[in-house]
Amino acid sequence: MNIAAYQRELRHSYVRGGPGTVISGMIWLLASIVSLKFGILHGFLCLFFAGMLIFPLANLACRILFKRCAESKENPGGLVVIETIFPMLGGFFIAWLLLPTHPAWVFPICAIAVGAHYFGFRSAYGDWSYWVIGGLLCLVGVVAILIPISSVDWVGFTVAIIEILFGLIFTFRGLREDGAQ
Repeated sequence: MNIAAYQRELRHSYVRGGPGTVISGMIWLLASIVSLKFGILHGFLCLFFAGMLIFPLANLACRILFKRCAESKENPGGLVVIETIFPMLGGFFIAWLLLPTHPAWVFPICAIAVGAHYFGFRSAYGDWSYWVIGGLLCLVGVVAILIPISSVDWVGFTVAIIEILFGLIFTFRGLREDGAQ
């Protein structure tokens, strides 16, 4: 299976990654609300543990809502995405370590970690838009750390908006691409 073929198959199977991106944005939104109501620790725990549900929920959405089949076992593209999970978890670990001393950095570091995770999606799906979303999320995190505003509660909400918007764009592009074939 050549690169173009595996990317095409992944784009079709996962609706260009749109459902997962929307679900991730919804989890960021939930974590931000939890953080405002119960504190950054609870918001972080919500983000971390609910984040574990992104792939299963996205997979379910792709199979049930969009009637997509899983990618073939020979497709190496899914491994690219899996390989970027471990550095992202490293970022979440650093954020967790900073909870007691720099709680305002927790969501920004998580935003950078998730943004970096998206860079691998460019290779998996063959879509440069993933560099854009990854760069935007990293930028949000860096700006929040370097230019502290009175409250960093805006970080999670900003990430949520970016992910939901891009997720909808990816989904509509995936549906349109399928309709053109």
